Amino acid sequence: MLTSVADLPDRSGEPDARRCTVGLLVEGWPDDVRTCVEALVAHAPPDVVVVLLELGETGAGSVVHELASAHPGRVEELHVERTAGWGHARQALLQADVAEVHVLMDVSTVLEGDALTPVLAAFDDATVVGAGWRGVAVQDGWREFADAAPGEVEALLGYLFAVRRSAALRVPLPAQARSYRNADLEWSFLLRDAGGRLVVPTDPLPVRQDRHRGYHDSDPVVRDRESRKTYDRFLQRFRGRDDLRLRR
Repeated sequence: MLTSVADLPDRSGEPDARRCTVGLLVEGWPDDVRTCVEALVAHAPPDVVVVLLELGETGAGSVVHELASAHPGRVEELHVERTAGWGHARQALLQADVAEVHVLMDVSTVLEGDALTPVLAAFDDATVVGAGWRGVAVQDGWREFADAAPGEVEALLGYLFAVRRSAALRVPLPAQARSYRNADLEWSFLLRDAGGRLVVPTDPLPVRQDRHRGYHDSDPVVRDRESRKTYDRFLQRFRGRDDLRLRR
């Protein structure tokens, strides 16, 4: 076990060595972790590797080890003693990866079929830096986001957010974001401001969402405080940037 996410290896200077990694943060809820990972193993292409990063003593460590032992070559495990904010943990996991495409996924996201093949196919277009399950668009004077139709989108939600690793290393995740909430939107606009495109595949993906623990089972005071900080930072940087809006 490592002490913190800062102790994960930094492989950002290494070339791509595999096609895709799915990164999952484990913060408890062992049954959810098992359901999510078993679905990935059953439905993802066989060359996709799942990496589980347990943050602190979550009570799910034994399940993480069980899954890695049961699926050698498909599931890898990492454990750190200290918890970490969403942005720091996600960036450390991404920098430890050597895949061409890194998928940020929440354990509440459950594949019911091969949802990753159409997502990965989006990266055949060299202008695409991100692809995912659900896209959103700015509404109401930049104060709200609404679901977006498939195709190019203004932002992707972090439930299933695949990113080209080379682009993600140039445009890191927001380090200040302790919570996932709104950080996926901020990162989406940072990636697009750097010249990349984000897309959602045309056909519906075979994915369901179970209980989203990061929202429903987190401290609401901390959750709302941190998400507001992120959204205020997002507004300060991007509000009024109509060049980043998509007109359909």
